[in-house]
Formats: sequence, C-alpha cells, structure tokens
Amino acid sequence: MNAPEKPAPPVPSASEYILDNFKPTDRIAVLVLNRQLGETTQRITAAQKASSPEFQAWLRYKNANGADIYVGMNALRHHASTRTKDDIEKISHVYLDLDHGGSASLEALENSDLVPRPNYILNTSPEKFQVVWKVEGMTTEEAEALNQAMVREFDGDPAATDSTRVLRLPGFANKKYEEDFYVQARTGSTQTYQLHDFKLQIDSQDAPRHQHEEAGRKPLTQNSTLSQSEHDWAYAKRALARGDDPDIVIQRIADYRSHDKDDPNYYARHTVMKAQAELSRHRAVESSEGGRTQTREMRVNH
Repeated sequence: MNAPEKPAPPVPSASEYILDNFKPTDRIAVLVLNRQLGETTQRITAAQKASSPEFQAWLRYKNANGADIYVGMNALRHHASTRTKDDIEKISHVYLDLDHGGSASLEALENSDLVPRPNYILNTSPEKFQVVWKVEGMTTEEAEALNQAMVREFDGDPAATDSTRVLRLPGFANKKYEEDFYVQARTGSTQTYQLHDFKLQIDSQDAPRHQHEEAGRKPLTQNSTLSQSEHDWAYAKRALARGDDPDIVIQRIADYRSHDKDDPNYYARHTVMKAQAELSRHRAVESSEGGRTQTREMRVNH
C-alpha cells in the first residue's frame, strides 16, 4: 500500500511573509518599481503597517498598474529615511539569488551539507529562485561575505549580495515579462541560524573556485569588502570568461541595478565593456608569455 503523500505546506501571503520575517515594530523598506514609467517609490515603515490591509491594498494597486514589489530583508534604524548600510539596525537575513541554473541549482543547494535548510524559497519567475535564511548575531561584513561565498558555491548572482538588497515580495506579479508571473514563497525551516551553521569558507572572500575565474579576482583580507560596482565588474568578468553572451550579462546587471541607477542599461553596458577589455588584456599577456616560452624552447631544442 502506498504511503499517503504529505500535504504541501500552505503558501504564505505577503502579510504573513512580512510578519514571519520581522518583528511588528521593525522598520523595513518596501520598494515599488515601475520600469515602464521610470518610477521608483520607497516606503520605510513598521512591519506591522506594511502588512496591514490598507498598505497591502496600495501595493496590489501599484502591482496591477505595472510596478514590481520588493522588500528589504534587514531591519533599519528607528529614524532611518534611506536604505544604506549605515541605516541597518541589525542583520536578520542572508540570501541567495539563483538567476540561472534553475531547478538544478536549487536541488544542489538543498542537497548540500554546506548550508542549513532555508527558511524560504521564492519562485520569482520561471526557473529562477531566491533563497532566504533567518540569521542572528552577524555583522554586516560577515553577512555579505557569507552571501558572496554562497554565490561562488552555488553559482548565484553576485549582484544580489549587498546587505541593503531588496528581494521580491511573494504574492505579487513579476512584471518583467510579457505575462505576469506571481511570486510564491515555499516555507522551510523555522530555525534562526548563526554564522557557524554555514560551513562555507568565507575568510578569503574572493578565493577562486575555478581557474578560469582567477582573472576576474583579486585577493582580499578577511575584513575587506567590495563595493556593489566592484561586484558587478567581477561578475561580468567571470560570466564572460565562462562564455556567457555579453548581451545577457548586460541585461542581468541592468535588471539588478534598475532600482539604484538612473540609467541601468548604460551602467551595465559600460561595466561589461570594461570587463571585456580587462579579459582581452589578460589573454594578450598570456599569449605573449606563451609565445616567449615557445621561442625559448625552440632555441634550446635547436
């Protein structure tokens, strides 16, 4: 006799998701981004208010009229009016954006013993996921280093490692495609983790995992951090080195910087062009050194 299937856990609403991830009095940033109109609205308010029927009705109205809805995953200081690192009250989440690799990348993460079971997995668009862990006791530097380590291990998107990053709010439609894709969150663990629960190496944030990535990296000390622009540039070099289409790399960077750049497409194209130039210089040096080595060997042999 077949064992009865376990019922699927309920899909949390946007309000339930907010209140499960934050205390009611936590101040959080909610970002409303309409790419077609070029409009960006950020509201910083208490989690209790953000989850209220009135606030949610306003978000649904904005979403129905073309806006994407995001939420910052770390609580802000009481008097904060902006979403910068200095405004962060505490680190309450780490996260990973799996923007390519789809279900295979997610399955590798779920089967790995390097990270604990996630608290939430968000399906943000076809074969794209955002993975969220609740954490405590981490500094901003530790959280960002851990986010970067998970990017390297599971081939995530390095543009989504900043502690001020906003992630999609479940229950709302992703408006980046011709057809709406409604973001859903799957619940997982109920634990809150600490740094020692993650078994990834984060003492050298840019230690290369693959030789072909080495050209796009520079060694860092344990306390060093990269700016978001440096992460974008490093990501572009790694993606180009492994053969990704430059236009696709440009689009990925532009999408992730669309909320904090006046002209994200120009910024992304400029970043990729710089990365292409750097890789060309690196390959030219390697080719030149290889030619000199071959000449010396020929002289020896003759």
